[in-house]
Amino acid sequence: MTVAPDDAQQGTLHYRAMRDIVDQMRDSVPGKLEITKEGIVHDMMAPGRPHELTTAQVSRRLEKVMPEEVLAHTGTPDVEDEPEGIMRHPDVMVIALTDMEGQGSFDPRTLIAAIEVVSRSNPDNDWVTKMRDYPLLGIPLYAIFDPRTGSGAVLSEIHPTPQGPRYATRKDFVYGEDVTIGEWTISTDGLPRYP
Repeated sequence: MTVAPDDAQQGTLHYRAMRDIVDQMRDSVPGKLEITKEGIVHDMMAPGRPHELTTAQVSRRLEKVMPEEVLAHTGTPDVEDEPEGIMRHPDVMVIALTDMEGQGSFDPRTLIAAIEVVSRSNPDNDWVTKMRDYPLLGIPLYAIFDPRTGSGAVLSEIHPTPQGPRYATRKDFVYGEDVTIGEWTISTDGLPRYP
């Protein structure tokens, strides 16, 4: 008699295999590795100066207006939901200090917001797949800064759709305007653009 794993078990085994591959490759390949429903995403280009400067400035501006017990974190680890088969690494994670304690990946449902700076080499990763994955992971706010166009958007209010959870509200902005992410408003003035 053969016992085949059910779909959930098969999905978990498939995800763990991809996770093992990502862990093995992380230090030996340039760029960023993440896991989506479609498989492993490899943004091959290491982020350039405008990307990293935007990430640093957004983080610093947020931390100036947030209470001390909340961080605009730009480091590791990833956010991961094994049952959903998704592992992402936002450029900036707005998270309470207490939710950073412990070991392993962050629970995505503890994030207050995920913030991405659009990659020049793979903009659909930020504008399409993360726009789908972040509400699926239960991240209540998703802000996108796009140095290609000098614009962005803040997405909020997760609601169910036939395709799965999606953000119901989108507020677009252009660089130079103030942008509100959750309870905090920051300037986008002087953020760098890609040449």
